[in-house]
Amino acid sequence: MIEIKKQTLSETFSVYFDIRMLRILLLGAISGFPWVLIGSSLSLWLKEEGLSRSTIGWAGLIFAVYAFNYLWAPLIDRLQIPYLTKKLGHRRGWIVLMQITILVSLVVWSLINPTENLALLITVGLIIAIASATQDITVDALRIEQIGEDESKSMAAGAAMAVVGWWSGYKLGGVIALFTAQYFENIGIINYWQMTFLILGIVVILMNIGLMFVHEQTSTDRELKQKETDELIRNKLGSKNIFSTITAWISGTLGGPIISFFRKNGFSIAVGILAFVFLFKIGEAFLGRMSVVFYKEMGFSKGDIAIYSKTLGWITTVIFTLLGGLLAIRSGTIKTMFVAGILMAATNLLFSVLAISEKSELLFAFAVIADDIAAAFATVAFVAFISLLVDRTYTATQYALLASIGTAGRTIMASSSGALVDSLENGAIISLKYKFINLGSFSIPSFENPWAIFFIITTIMVIPSLICLWFIKNKLKIGEK
Repeated sequence: MIEIKKQTLSETFSVYFDIRMLRILLLGAISGFPWVLIGSSLSLWLKEEGLSRSTIGWAGLIFAVYAFNYLWAPLIDRLQIPYLTKKLGHRRGWIVLMQITILVSLVVWSLINPTENLALLITVGLIIAIASATQDITVDALRIEQIGEDESKSMAAGAAMAVVGWWSGYKLGGVIALFTAQYFENIGIINYWQMTFLILGIVVILMNIGLMFVHEQTSTDRELKQKETDELIRNKLGSKNIFSTITAWISGTLGGPIISFFRKNGFSIAVGILAFVFLFKIGEAFLGRMSVVFYKEMGFSKGDIAIYSKTLGWITTVIFTLLGGLLAIRSGTIKTMFVAGILMAATNLLFSVLAISEKSELLFAFAVIADDIAAAFATVAFVAFISLLVDRTYTATQYALLASIGTAGRTIMASSSGALVDSLENGAIISLKYKFINLGSFSIPSFENPWAIFFIITTIMVIPSLICLWFIKNKLKIGEK
């Protein structure tokens, strides 16, 4: 059982000044940056090329690979990269290989015309997503391995710093992408997005330079335990040949972590955990997938989006992620997730208000900042939660499994977000105004705005996950004091 002791405010914040937290911050940024490429940048690029909302939404299916990266997580744990592993270490070698893949993909994107080569563009985006999802496996493992098993305070703080790093890479990367694209557009460059991706490639190179300052511990414990498991399974098979060796390897690497998870929690609670992890951030994902498209249709420029959604959003996220980490340490991750869920639902309603209002930068800024606060609390609680659940014997694979299930809810289902808005618009919702229906002595709003109804639906999507959490909260095998 893992126990987290309550601390004073000074004790909690002092742990953030550990040099390892700075390394974890960088690892988080490396993990978050690719989402800018295949998320807001790709969506806005396709939007400005005249492609439909449905096409943009379905293009987001490339994010689905994040939902399945646990399938090859055991391979990342075992396979070594020629030359890179020897020179950089096992974890860093894999990260650098994936960063090179992303860099090459950006160069290819810079040569593509989206309207003429949409299939190729999406294929390259898929390659970026696969490389990013693969590096996430190693980034999370390297992050956890920066901290000892008995350092619960540092582990909780590390979760907060990882989230800050992720959002830093995502938000600041978005700022660079949007301002660069707008600058190139303003000076008359026709293929301004293609040029922007070359600039973003420079950011990838800088991140690889920073990675060289992240220490990787040399340890053979994991390899020895894997071999012991293989040998145990091979002995039970009763023979030693190529077939039994392959069977033992597959069973030990894939079956072991899953069996351990269900054995630790019990079948019903394990299923409840998986359901909660899958559902928790679906509403946020639906909103996030269409947010840039919504901002654009409301009349906000790329500069407006960069300032309010990215720059101010990043500052807000950093501050409230650290506060969220404090809350998770002092009050527990369960309470923090309930708070985050309620905040997510409330902030989604703010976007509904924004949709039926006249264009207002003040309301836009308020809605975006409130949404970033909710997302900060939700993400740090979620990372701390699944970090507490994993068995340290199978850290990389179990963390990848739980994170992938959470990503599945956010990506596979949210890919229909554009189609949902289109269907709402085509189903008798044709105006950006709203009217009131009189009912006796009072009236209620009847929205004719597809975006307003869309954001109300995303609010309702938060509720099922909180119901799941309520039923399992007292039976979870994580200790919190």
